[in-house]
Amino acid sequence: QVQLVESGGGLVQAGGSLRLSCVASGRSFAINTMAWYRQAPGKQRELVAGISSGGSTNYADSVKGRFTISRDNARNTLYLQMNSLKPEDTAVYYCNANLLRYSSYYEDTWGQGTQVTVSS
Repeated sequence: QVQLVESGGGLVQAGGSLRLSCVASGRSFAINTMAWYRQAPGKQRELVAGISSGGSTNYADSVKGRFTISRDNARNTLYLQMNSLKPEDTAVYYCNANLLRYSSYYEDTWGQGTQVTVSS
């Protein structure tokens, strides 16, 4: 089984920055696309940013110009640099990875989530 473990969440004032990390570990996998999602209380989970295995990125309109997604393929690690944070960025942030398992099939895996709280 492959696990995704997020870290880097916390409490920050509006205008501040945080950097989230997500490390994948396990056996017999290769990572295809990776992404960050978030879910605020009472709202549906939404895509924040995604990155392909080749490094192509996409962002939600609400975070463009403020957030940067990146990955270190050698370390199986995904990052999200969040700058100019706003109270509306408050949510649980989840790491998602699309994995090729045993060179045979694809599966989606989620991390447990990390809380980001932005105070006004």
